[in-house]
Amino acid sequence: MTGGASGVGLVVSTFLASAVEFVEAFTIVLAMGLTRGWRSALWGVAAAVVALAAATAVFGYALARWLPESALQLGIGTLLLIFGLQWLRKAILRAAGLKALHDEEATFREEQEAARAAAGTRYLGGIDGFGFAVSFKGVFLEGLEVVFIVITFGLNAGSVGLAAAGAIAAAVLVVVAGVLVHRPLAQVPENAIKFAVGLLLTTFGTFWATEGLGVFAADAKPLEWPGGDVALLVVLAAWTAFAAIAVRLLRRTAALRARPAEVAP
Repeated sequence: MTGGASGVGLVVSTFLASAVEFVEAFTIVLAMGLTRGWRSALWGVAAAVVALAAATAVFGYALARWLPESALQLGIGTLLLIFGLQWLRKAILRAAGLKALHDEEATFREEQEAARAAAGTRYLGGIDGFGFAVSFKGVFLEGLEVVFIVITFGLNAGSVGLAAAGAIAAAVLVVVAGVLVHRPLAQVPENAIKFAVGLLLTTFGTFWATEGLGVFAADAKPLEWPGGDVALLVVLAAWTAFAAIAVRLLRRTAALRARPAEVAP
């Protein structure tokens, strides 16, 4: 069941991770809507939402019904750990200056240029094929990550509803903000949020995967961390320290490589 620290972390994690994905999806839909027409873009969004709802139902039902608790924690924890480490690796490289920061304005311009260069294909009912396909793909792919995070977090924490609430709140905030400004949400500190999400996903992945190791015990019951959910804070602190050290070392290495070689006399 969801405890205090776990419950807060659950909502924060799903909210932040979902906000990042929704910002990126909004940028794509906005570019298609302004260049290829809003009708096609919104139909693409609607089709993606339907497909995501079906995927959520199938994926969630399969996980909840087919796996015992400890195996569920081990499997989902491992997936979250892998997923989170990918986010954390990219965030560390960006913070160290070894990878370009994500720029929503640049992404928006690239999408618009591609939309203008594409041939004008019309489907039944005047739906533009390119605008529909790109909007569908953008929302569906970004949405799949949200679905994965909501279901995995929700099932392991014992509250899919709480996880979904965090994602829904993020969706509403991004859509309202996007409609109001009518431009890419470039002011959102996306790179900092991705760093935080990487830390949270890695923390929960470590926590749940370790609990799931109990599947190999005689009673196959999940292991318990000392201090219960409070141990999450210790794991988070450990991963944060690791990330900070990694950023510092990589910055130093990058600075040394950037120095001009000394000319021998």
